[in-house]
Amino acid sequence: MSLQAEIKKRFSGFSLEVSLHTEQGVLGILGASGSGKSMTLKCIAGIETPDEGRIVLNDRVLFDSEKKINLPPQKRRVGYLFQNYALFPNMTVEANIAAGLNGSREEKKAAVERMIKRFRLEGLEKRYPSQLSGGQQQRTALARILVYEPDVIMLDEPFSALDYYLKEQLQFQVKEVLSTYAGNVLLVTHSRDEVYRFCEKSLILDRGRVAMEGRTEELFLRPSNVTSARLTGCKNISRARRIDARRVMATDWGICLKTAEEVGEDIRYVGIRAHEFFPATEGVNIFSCQWKDTLKQPFEWDILMRPKEAETSESGEELLWWKIDYSQSRILEGKKIGDVLQIGIKPESVLLLREG
Repeated sequence: MSLQAEIKKRFSGFSLEVSLHTEQGVLGILGASGSGKSMTLKCIAGIETPDEGRIVLNDRVLFDSEKKINLPPQKRRVGYLFQNYALFPNMTVEANIAAGLNGSREEKKAAVERMIKRFRLEGLEKRYPSQLSGGQQQRTALARILVYEPDVIMLDEPFSALDYYLKEQLQFQVKEVLSTYAGNVLLVTHSRDEVYRFCEKSLILDRGRVAMEGRTEELFLRPSNVTSARLTGCKNISRARRIDARRVMATDWGICLKTAEEVGEDIRYVGIRAHEFFPATEGVNIFSCQWKDTLKQPFEWDILMRPKEAETSESGEELLWWKIDYSQSRILEGKKIGDVLQIGIKPESVLLLREG
């Protein structure tokens, strides 16, 4: 099972130029709004036509601009779950699942019954979409896709319309369903948590271009550029100036940092994830910060700090975020907002980032 796509699509003020290749499994496409994520899926599905490129699914050519091949959507064997699920409002659950299904009445009935059971929709067969919860609508839409046994499933922000509690439940259910699916899966999302949970491999889109791609854990562990760092959740990013092979000046923070990784000539930024700071009194990469403010989260504090070396800055870029779990609250014993905190960062936790 494989999907290869080379897609070029131009619009007024925006152009999409994406190359992807995936074998069996789940490929995540992570990006901000307007980065071209959904457009990539629509081109693969045949809803939009690329200006140039080639799309091949399991050795079947779906699109080739040079050879003038452009299969219609119904012949592509592509299952597409839209953000709003796109159920037929005047059809029941079982009718939605059976819509367009070929075969005898008995064959279609048996196929629908399999999907009803697989997606735990028993008792809802005669209900209309307006009578279903968001989670029930999503499961119905997935059942309608999988009843066709498509070669690739494409999920476009599948959990964005759900509340937090329901989202957590359905993510487990969808993960279970996808684990038994033998084809390719593309998951489009702006949520780094969803990519990390579902996808062994990912690519990061930025303004219509692939900013980074590879194994998901590696992308999160060592993002190579600013866009990838931000989209994988790095809150602390400073402009940087190389000092030597193992030292870099974080110019927004006024801090010289020792690094475990060699500092290349093309490094323009450094990043530090908010949970990597620790209280320290001696060692490398130790510096003083003033505790400026606190944002209380359900299970942790976000401590906003300003390095003492950056006190004269007025840009606001010099603030650092430090995440502290409530179970580690002893770190702040005897301290209050306005006090100076002594913190450190390990050299191997300093992210070296290029432009892009």
